[in-house]
Amino acid sequence: MPAATVSVGIDPVPDLSIDALEKSYGTVRALRGMTFDVRAGEIFGFVGANGAGKSTTMRIVLGVLASDAGEVRWDGHPIDAPVRHRIGYMPEERGLYPRMKVGEQLVYLARLHGLDPAAARRAMEHWTDVLGIAERRGDEVLKLSLGNQQRVQLAAALVHSPDLLVLDEPFSGLDPLAVDVMSGVLREQAARGVPVMFSSHQLELVERLCDRVGIVRAGQAVAVGTIEELRRTERPRWVVEGPADGWAAAVPGVRVVEQDGTRTVVEVDGVPDGDQALLRAALAAGPVHAFGPDRPSLVDLYRDVVATDDVGQAHDSRPEEAHA
Repeated sequence: MPAATVSVGIDPVPDLSIDALEKSYGTVRALRGMTFDVRAGEIFGFVGANGAGKSTTMRIVLGVLASDAGEVRWDGHPIDAPVRHRIGYMPEERGLYPRMKVGEQLVYLARLHGLDPAAARRAMEHWTDVLGIAERRGDEVLKLSLGNQQRVQLAAALVHSPDLLVLDEPFSGLDPLAVDVMSGVLREQAARGVPVMFSSHQLELVERLCDRVGIVRAGQAVAVGTIEELRRTERPRWVVEGPADGWAAAVPGVRVVEQDGTRTVVEVDGVPDGDQALLRAALAAGPVHAFGPDRPSLVDLYRDVVATDDVGQAHDSRPEEAHA
């Protein structure tokens, strides 16, 4: 997916930089040099197992938690309270007043961010219209479905026209229509030049929506880039459809990764013109119906990158669940 562009006439919004963050809870290190950036006008997907450090990182960005070391920068400068006031944040847990009416609550939150009463009401009306909850303005939040509460939570993050969006599991519990609505809103914000950072376990959605992805393991960003960049490897994989199994093992420099009937996935390791040698061997073995590079999904990439011992992950999950 190409990077979103900044609309003509809109001043560029600065980048967010996360630089070598460290955070420990007692003897457990929740963050271990967490480093990545979120660029103006892009949607950045932040993925990892529960307890990998995603929520802790977000809360350090917001100033809710303090890091033990490292720095968060906005436009090259350490992030401060006035900048944090311009962040739109959506927590994974509901951060709304359950017995307050939707419209009143959004106006109140907009006023806290400095909007005058008329502007706050216009913003509330706009976002409840866009997110499909205009008819629920007079309802208490606790009377809404979980999906509609999620829409109100997003409206609360957007109501003050933030310069940065930080969203923790924004798509959790949404039906496909609501996912489409929320995806459209995030794309519009990125097109406005806003850096959009969100965490999610819905990897197919992340792959479809995001310009770049950061994969997190045990408190570190272990892979960051576009999906195409993450797919690159010194040992490319190829898929051959046609010949029966057994033919590829004899090809020099080729390792069979997967064999399922007439479908063979192989890895070519540093052999000049290895793909051509592979194709010649396949044709010699029988008719070839399809031949091309293997393009792993984000799910496949995630499995490869995050594969690690479960005990370490379990220890890292405890502090984030308790404190993040």
